[in-house]
Amino acid sequence: MRVTPAAAPTLAPGNRKCVRLTEVLLLHASAELGPSEIKMASRGKTETSKLKQNLEEQLDRLMQQLQDLEECREELDTDEYEETKKETLEQLSEFNDSLKKIMSGNMTLVDELSGMQLAIQAAISQAFKTPEVIRLFAKKQPGQLRTRLAEMDRDLMVGKLERDLYTQQKVEILTALRKLGEKLTADDENFLSANAGAILSQFEKVSTDLGSGDKVLALASFEVEKTKK
Repeated sequence: MRVTPAAAPTLAPGNRKCVRLTEVLLLHASAELGPSEIKMASRGKTETSKLKQNLEEQLDRLMQQLQDLEECREELDTDEYEETKKETLEQLSEFNDSLKKIMSGNMTLVDELSGMQLAIQAAISQAFKTPEVIRLFAKKQPGQLRTRLAEMDRDLMVGKLERDLYTQQKVEILTALRKLGEKLTADDENFLSANAGAILSQFEKVSTDLGSGDKVLALASFEVEKTKK
């Protein structure tokens, strides 16, 4: 696995989480898989299980990085925040490229890792913005996604969650559930239709087939370029 230096923003002292985020970005442990992981993809069930575990650990690291970034947002000016987020999304793109390589021609891995690939593509395109939802989507955990949605419903009722954030996260969860083959109620389908934004709708369209991953990445590139303007 490559390790290349990367510039990181200077954060206010005393915030341990933000300091940890800075150290991660300074080290920039790339998400590109090494030869051993790619070779492992061609072996048996035990190696496949180990590979999946390694991939989940790498994805967890990147999702934690995104979550830490959001929690440290007030410590950063706008340029620092955007540059740090761009760096993390680039790492996700590298991770996705490596994932496509090891899945190529291996239907067992396609079955095992298709949810992870879709979740990563959702993150790269910024169709999904909630790290925990992306993580549960990648690990194919519909039960935990539904539990999170129930908790959000309660939090909204007691005023612990703002309506806008609730809507954003509910749309992400319902989209993830649908992609995982879960049946939605008529009310949930109506909520999704009424609240899905343009980027999420485009993600839904191009990710219907796993073979359209390049189109999703093209959408991601468009969004990254748009943020520069």
